[in-house]
Amino acid sequence: MTVSVFVENRTGRRGVPLRRSFQRWLDAIPQLRRRRSAELAIVIVGAADGRDFNRRYRGRDYATNVLSFPYQRLPGDRCGLLGDLVLCAPVIAREARAQGKRARDHYAHLTIHGVLHLLGHDHEDDAQAQRMEALERRILASLDIADPYREQ
Repeated sequence: MTVSVFVENRTGRRGVPLRRSFQRWLDAIPQLRRRRSAELAIVIVGAADGRDFNRRYRGRDYATNVLSFPYQRLPGDRCGLLGDLVLCAPVIAREARAQGKRARDHYAHLTIHGVLHLLGHDHEDDAQAQRMEALERRILASLDIADPYREQ
């Protein structure tokens, strides 16, 4: 099964991955491969919009790298919509530089991280964080992307 992904780049920024890259990363997530259908919207924003989303929906007054907005199903709803991801291009570029990573690899990691949230994973406590990070590492390794949690 292939995930249907819609990507809207609101930044016009160079260095933002193309839809086919996002598609490849999503196809590597085992939980999505087991679904009959899945749909996801990814919106890439600048710092001002990233800050606005984070302030409005999380009460935090700064731009963050990724936000996940799960689709709220109604009883009996069987559509494959997962939800939306908002990726903040300047934050991702800045973090990648600071961490000595390729921006493309950081986009892959944050996309997978965000989708795992949409699928119900979390990192609110240490045990949850360890399980989620281990899953991220396995998925990224399958894409030949280095462990994003290793010490720099």
